[in-house]
Amino acid sequence: MNKIMYLDAAATYQKPQVVIDAQVDFLQNHYANAGRGVCERVNYVDSMLVKTRRRVADFIGADSNQVVFVSGTTAGINMVVGLLGLNPKTVVAVSDLDHHSARLPFVQSEANVIVCPLDKDFNIDVDNVPCADVFVITAMSNVLGNVQDVANIIKAAKRKNPNVITVVDAAQFVVHSKIDVKKFDCDFLCFSGHKIGADTGVGVLYIKNPNMYRPVVFGGGMVNKILSDKVIWNSVPEIFEAGTLPLTQIAGLGVAIDCLEQQRPNLGLIKYMYDELVKIPRIRMVSRRDAALLDFVVDGMHALDFGALIGTRGVCVRVGNMCATWIHDLLRIPGSVRISVGAYNTMDEVVQVVEYIKGILK
Repeated sequence: MNKIMYLDAAATYQKPQVVIDAQVDFLQNHYANAGRGVCERVNYVDSMLVKTRRRVADFIGADSNQVVFVSGTTAGINMVVGLLGLNPKTVVAVSDLDHHSARLPFVQSEANVIVCPLDKDFNIDVDNVPCADVFVITAMSNVLGNVQDVANIIKAAKRKNPNVITVVDAAQFVVHSKIDVKKFDCDFLCFSGHKIGADTGVGVLYIKNPNMYRPVVFGGGMVNKILSDKVIWNSVPEIFEAGTLPLTQIAGLGVAIDCLEQQRPNLGLIKYMYDELVKIPRIRMVSRRDAALLDFVVDGMHALDFGALIGTRGVCVRVGNMCATWIHDLLRIPGSVRISVGAYNTMDEVVQVVEYIKGILK
C-alpha cells in the first residue's frame, strides 16, 4: 500500500502532536465547564480560557476583549451579519475571490449585495472599489493563493465611505501571513482553528468595537442577572459566547498558534511543483508561481477524475470548485486541482507526487 501523502492543508491542517497532547491532557486531567462553579477544575478551565484568549489577541494584534470564540470562520461571518442588522438599503460589497461562507450569509440577508471588480491579476482592484456600507474582503483566495493588500483595500473603501464596515475573511491568509488588525483597521476578522493545526469546531471572531453591538445568539453564560423588567448582560466578549464553548478545542488552539509561529509552511515546495508541472503540456496553471498554493486544470480530464487517479497513489489533494464558485466561473472552468502544503510536508513527498502526476498524464 502506498504511503499517504497529504497535500491538502488549505482544506484542513494536520494536527501537531503537541496540540493532540494538549487536548488529551485537558480531557483526562482538567475537563470541566467554564464559568459554572468555583471548584479547582472550573478555576483551571476559566484560567485556560483567559490565557488562550490573550494568546489569540497577541497573535492578531488585538485586545483580549475583542476576541470572541466561535465554531469557525463560517459561524463568525454569520454572526457578523446578525450583529449588523442589515436591510435592503445596506450596500454590501463582495468579490469573486470569496469562499461561499464569506458571501452567502450576506446574500441570504436583506442587504443589497454588489460585486467589487478584480484587476488583471485577479486581485481586488484597489483603484476601483465601490462605495459600500459593508465591505467583505477575502484576504487570500483558496483557489488562487494570492495575498490581498488588506490595509490598502480598507483605506480605499474608507475614502469612498468613511463609515464603511469592513469584514475580513482570513481563513487562508492566517496560515501564511502575520495578521495585525490594528494595521488593517478592519471592523471584523474571522479565521478557523483547524486551518492552522488546531481542532475543528473552534474559530476566532475579532470585533474592533464590541461594545457597539448586542448579541444575536442567546443562552447560558452570557447573562449576569435576569430581573423582572430587564436583563443585565455579561461584559464583552462573553456576551457573544452563549452556551458551552468548545473547550477541548480551545485547549489546543494556543498550542497550535505557537507551532505555526515557530514554523510556517515551506512555500518552496509549491514553487518546485509549479516549475515541474508547468512543463507538462496537459497542465494549465491557474495559480501563479509565487502563490501560497498550487492550482491547475488538466486538459481533457475532469478534476474529479484526476483526484481519483492521484488518490489511488495515496495522494490527498483537493479537486472541484473549492466552495469558490465565483472565481471558477470568472476563469470559465468548472473546477480545478489544488495542492497545498503544511509545515509537516517534505521535499521527498512533493518530488514523489510530481512523478506520480507525470505518470498519470504521460
